[in-house]
Amino acid sequence: MDELLKLLQNNALESRENLARMLNVTVAEVDNRIADYEKRGVIRGYQAILNEDQLDLDTVTAVIEVKVTPQREGGFNSIAARISRFPEVRSAYLMSGAYDLLLFVEGRNLREVAAFVSERLAPLEGVLSTSTHFMLKTYKRFGVLMHQEASDERLSISP
Repeated sequence: MDELLKLLQNNALESRENLARMLNVTVAEVDNRIADYEKRGVIRGYQAILNEDQLDLDTVTAVIEVKVTPQREGGFNSIAARISRFPEVRSAYLMSGAYDLLLFVEGRNLREVAAFVSERLAPLEGVLSTSTHFMLKTYKRFGVLMHQEASDERLSISP
């Protein structure tokens, strides 16, 4: 992967000047490369990585394993595209192994996610089975640790 993309993945807020300095190129070249990546769809967006456990969010995230029958025209792509259009689906991946698709789904509560699975996902033509797992706590997300131990720099006192 291009070093510029690696730097942007680690910190998309890094200034263009610092990026140029780290890559030993001009700011204009950094601007042109980023514009090209955005135009070609390599860079699809910029997001902050949040520690949602520290926010007062009333949401539930579920990981759903889905077995599907590939469509005659389009294979897995057509059914994956249909499923990906649901607003509840935050991420969707084609997988190898025991199931075909891995979904990350968000809802306001367990009941809402269960209703999505039973009323909208499972009845879709081509969906053979689902297995839903609810996320309880996040320890690491996109390479970032969510909980850091407080460093107590005081010396311990022993008798």
